[in-house]
Amino acid sequence: MSVDNLQELLRKFADERDWNQFHTPRNLILAIQAELGELSELVQWVPDSEMTEQWIQDNNERLQEEIADVFLYLIRLSDVLNIDLIDAASKKIDLNADKYPVALAKGNATKYTHLKESL
Repeated sequence: MSVDNLQELLRKFADERDWNQFHTPRNLILAIQAELGELSELVQWVPDSEMTEQWIQDNNERLQEEIADVFLYLIRLSDVLNIDLIDAASKKIDLNADKYPVALAKGNATKYTHLKESL
């Protein structure tokens, strides 16, 4: 299924329920934030050392649900704002490649604004 197909499904879902009135950019952004909070809550107090493949498997259903909620709201937001999500993501990857050249960024978590200073 493509992003376009998902946008159409979400558009139809909202239309059938007369929810477009609620799907303002502000509301959708807040919904994304809320769902991201629910995803964060799943891992908030789990030390990295305990986030093993077994932990991921044991929590997979909840992880999937929360990730899907964030993804679907993001797709809906991009539709409402008439943003081509794939094009925007592709452009952002190119921009990040310019900000974080491999020679400076490899193995380094420094923000691009301080990257050259850190070497």
